Amino acid sequence: MAASAYPVLPDERLAAGVARLAVHHQGRYRVETVQRLIAASYERLAVNAHVRTHLVAPAERFAAERLDALAHVENPTAGDGRPRVLFVCSHNAGRSQMAAALLAHRADGGVTVSSAGTHASGAVDPHVVQALTEAGVALDEISPEPLTDEVVQASDIVITMGCGDACPVVPGHLHLDRPVPDGAPIAVDARITDLPDSLPSGS
Repeated sequence: MAASAYPVLPDERLAAGVARLAVHHQGRYRVETVQRLIAASYERLAVNAHVRTHLVAPAERFAAERLDALAHVENPTAGDGRPRVLFVCSHNAGRSQMAAALLAHRADGGVTVSSAGTHASGAVDPHVVQALTEAGVALDEISPEPLTDEVVQASDIVITMGCGDACPVVPGHLHLDRPVPDGAPIAVDARITDLPDSLPSGS
């Protein structure tokens, strides 16, 4: 019997996510492609996770973002025309999470925003969640995500935040650097709270 083209899912609960993403990308990506990517996304997150039982939803979100980025890279003109901004820091647990949430909040749907870490940690700093909530920023579930090539390539603007030599620099993309130190008082650091307003107009 021929081997199945479908990879073994590391958690059977991911099957529901595969089905949802396959429907969303029907006509663009085959089911086995979606399943392979969601399995790979789960394993990437599991590297730094303290508890794997809570990885199903984050893995689906991570895979959804990667598939969306892949689709944009393969056919940039098929998107909605919104600029795509990526914030990158070391762990994606504080600085980049806060900057992305603030920009998404202030742009009110006018920008596609994502964030990632060169060495993503296992959880978002609870002080970040508290600070954003107190600032009136509505948050969906958030979790650190590793930096991937397709997300970088799909971004119009890459804003790095103190990740040093590991930060991506992509030729042909606008690159801004805001070197906020790791462990800075993120709730009040002006380089984060003022960052969304510093984006070039019309970008």
